[in-house]
Amino acid sequence: MKQLLFILILLLGFTAFSQELTLKKTTAVVLKLENGKIYQNGEQVPSYLVKKILASNLHSLHLYKAAKSKEALGGMLLGLGATACIVDLAIGLFSDAKYPTAITYAGLGVVAISIPILSGRAKKVEEAVRSYNDGLKNTGSLDFDLNVVSNQNGVGIQIKF
Repeated sequence: MKQLLFILILLLGFTAFSQELTLKKTTAVVLKLENGKIYQNGEQVPSYLVKKILASNLHSLHLYKAAKSKEALGGMLLGLGATACIVDLAIGLFSDAKYPTAITYAGLGVVAISIPILSGRAKKVEEAVRSYNDGLKNTGSLDFDLNVVSNQNGVGIQIKF
């Protein structure tokens, strides 16, 4: 029993030395905006690998997935609205139809809706990284409850972390 508990504490101690993620904001280059890329040990981590890294902290994984969902929905609405405006402009230029029509106004409305959706994603990514890093710092302390439990099947030990 002492050996099992010693091995368990030893394995938990190794997780305290896990690597932290850092969030670096890069400067905007002309026509190429690169904000909020995630780096680990100075190298950029791809999105699929970030999900695997954050899987150990469910709260940070939930925040990261929410940010990615906001990004996908906002990007789709932005593209849809811009496409509607451009299509209506092309119809107005190449035919004798009156420009702007309701399609342009609807496209501008969809673009306006996409802006608030896209605006909150960077904050969620920052919060996910901060939550993950705080979780790594908290693993250094060994807070657990050790209880002896029994029922009709027998006696056992319950450890809660």
